[in-house]
Amino acid sequence: MDLDPDACYRAVATRDARFDGKFFTAVNTTGVYCRSICPARTPKRQNVTFFPTAAAAHEAGFRPCLRCRPETAPDCGAWRGTSNTVSRGLALIELGALDQGGIEQLAERLGVGDRQLRRLFRQHLGATPIGVAQTRRVLLAKQLLHETRLPITDVALASGFGSVRRFNETFQRLFARPPSALRHDSHAEHPSDSASGITVLLRCRPPYDWNATLSYLRERAIPGVESVSSVQYARTIEIDGVSGTVSVTHAAPNALRARICFPKLAALPVVIARLRRLFDLGADPGAIGEHLSMDPMLARLVAMRPGLRVPGAWDGFELAVRAILGQQITVPAATSLTGKLVRDHGEIIPAGSAAAGLTHLFPSPRTLAAADLRQLGIPKQRATALASLSAATAADPSIFSARRSLDEAVLSLRSLRGIGEWTAQYIAMRELREPDAFPAADVGLLRAMADMSGRRPTPGELLVRAQRWRPWRAYAAHHLWASLRGASGRNDAGQVATVVTTRAEEKSSSRPTARSVYPRRSLTQTKRAY
Repeated sequence: MDLDPDACYRAVATRDARFDGKFFTAVNTTGVYCRSICPARTPKRQNVTFFPTAAAAHEAGFRPCLRCRPETAPDCGAWRGTSNTVSRGLALIELGALDQGGIEQLAERLGVGDRQLRRLFRQHLGATPIGVAQTRRVLLAKQLLHETRLPITDVALASGFGSVRRFNETFQRLFARPPSALRHDSHAEHPSDSASGITVLLRCRPPYDWNATLSYLRERAIPGVESVSSVQYARTIEIDGVSGTVSVTHAAPNALRARICFPKLAALPVVIARLRRLFDLGADPGAIGEHLSMDPMLARLVAMRPGLRVPGAWDGFELAVRAILGQQITVPAATSLTGKLVRDHGEIIPAGSAAAGLTHLFPSPRTLAAADLRQLGIPKQRATALASLSAATAADPSIFSARRSLDEAVLSLRSLRGIGEWTAQYIAMRELREPDAFPAADVGLLRAMADMSGRRPTPGELLVRAQRWRPWRAYAAHHLWASLRGASGRNDAGQVATVVTTRAEEKSSSRPTARSVYPRRSLTQTKRAY
C-alpha cells in the first residue's frame, strides 16, 4: 500500500480523526508507533516513518504507544477489495487459520504459493501473514490488560499466546516492562473475570447505524438461539464442543460492547473475530459511501444512511439451514419453523449459563444429517436438501470458509443440493463476507430500482447497472433494500422478500404438503425469507 508521507504528516499534525487506523506513525527516536490522533507532542517530520498497518510497524521493530493505544484504533477496511487473496487470507487468520496450521496450509486454501502470499501481504499490509497474526495477539493482550481484571495467566491464554513465559518475554521485549506494569499504569474500564464473563470493546469506524443492524437481526432471530431487544443482541455459541453465550450493545459512536461468557479462554480471539464479522466492524463507511455515491441514484440513499452495514452471520451452516427452510415462506413462518427445528434437535444449554430467552444451541451438521426432518412438516425434497447439506458440512466443515474468488464461492455453494444462485449470493454476502456479492434476481432490488428510476429492470439489466458499484455491491443492495423499508415501513427485502426462483432451488422444493406453512403460489409470487 502506497502512502503519501506529506499527507500523512499533515493528518498527524492536525490529529485528523478521519485517518485513525488508516496508517500508523512510527517515531524513530522513541521506538513507538502511534495513531494519527495521538495526543503526544507531534514529532519532527524527519523523525517519523509511516506504515499502513500496526503489523507493519510491529515487524519493523516498533512498539505500540501507551498513550493513544493502537489496539483501540478502528480496523481499516480501505485496502479491502484491492486484493481478494489478502482480504480472504486476513479473514482466515482472524478465525485462527495460523493457529491450526502453517503458512503453507493457508496459502493452499487460498490457491496461491506461500511465497506469493507473503509478497501480497507485504504489498498490501506491509507485513507477513505470521507478522499480522503475532501483532493481533499482542494488541488483544494489551487491550485485555487495560480493559479487564483478568489474571495475567488468563490474559496470556485468551490472547492466543502458547505460554505465560512467552507472553512475559514478548511484553518485556516490546515495552521493557512486565505485562502487570502496564495494568498498574491504567484503570480497567470494564472489570470482568473469566467466570462471570469478559467484557471488551469492539471498535469500528464511525458512523455505525446500530438501529438498522439490530432491526435486521431482530427480524431473523432464531428462537432459543438468538434474542434481540431494542438495545441488545444476544445468542448462544459453540466452539469445539464448548458452549457459552455472547451479548452485544452499542457503546459509543465508534464501538460496540461485547460480553462474552465462554469457559474456554483460548477461543476468545475466534469469538471476537466472529463478532466483528457478524456486525461488519471492518467496513470503512467513508470509502464505501464515496464510491457508491458516484452513482447519482445511490448518492441520496448513502446520504440518508451513511453508517449502513451488511450484517453477517455467526455460523455458515446455521445460515444455510435457515435459508433453505425459509424458501417460499415469509420471515415469521421461517423463524417459527427454525425455532421448531432447534427445539427438536438442538442441545439444551445449562440453566446456569442461559440468558433470558436463550435455551438451545443450533443443531450440529452431524445431528441434522441423522435426523428425520420430515417431521417438521416440510416438503420431502426440502428435507432431503437439508440432510444433504448437513452431511456435506459434517464431512467438510470448510464449505463455508473463504474461497479464492466470489465466483468460485458461489459455484461451490450452488453444487450443494437446495442452494441456487440467490441463496449462494446471500450466503456469500453474510457468511463469507464478500463485499461484492449481489443477488441480482431479488425482486426487492428490482422493485427498489423501479421506485427510483420509474422502470423495473430485468436481473440482467440490474447486473449491468451494478458494475459501477463494484467492489461494494453488497452494500449497494442493502441501501436499496433499506429504501423499501423506509418507503413502506416494513422490510420488503426480508420480511416478505420476493425473488426469482432459480432452477436449482426449484428442484429442491416440491409441492407443499403443509399448506398452512407452505401456501401454494405461482412462480412470480414466490416468497423468500432469510
